[in-house]
Amino acid sequence: MKRLVLSLLLTVVFALPAFAQMMDMPMKGHMEGHGQMMGADMDRMGDMMGMCLEHADKIGLTAEQVNKITPIHREMQKKQIRFKADLKIAEIELKEIMEVKDFDMEKASYAVKKIADIKTAHHLEMLKSMKEVRTILTDEQFQKMKKMMPMKMGEKKPAKKTMKKH
Repeated sequence: MKRLVLSLLLTVVFALPAFAQMMDMPMKGHMEGHGQMMGADMDRMGDMMGMCLEHADKIGLTAEQVNKITPIHREMQKKQIRFKADLKIAEIELKEIMEVKDFDMEKASYAVKKIADIKTAHHLEMLKSMKEVRTILTDEQFQKMKKMMPMKMGEKKPAKKTMKKH
């Protein structure tokens, strides 16, 4: 297990920044990997809440439900903004550590762990908010909301089908 962790750390610490520098690209895009999927999931959670509020009448939300969901959605939006800022700062800090040829491995390891911790904490916060909103919805409203989601977010699926036909 230690070898796997070390291997992954070395990949992030050595290969990705070097590749990013060679390609004259920011490191952020290369460091995300699975984080992009997690980030997309977090965005979907916010989109789902926003969609619920936007289509409250179609889903059948009561005024009371809208009043309960709205502050949760606003808090989620604020947390998303803070998360993106904290993550960007942590990525810049890692880049600063690695600017020197003989960088401090302990500091780099700490910075990589900090990035992972920021992502994990944010994911858990978003899940808590999502759970809270789902407890406000009835089963019928939740099903209506799920049916609406592909219209809003599944735009990639028809494109894939089109690609297969050609």
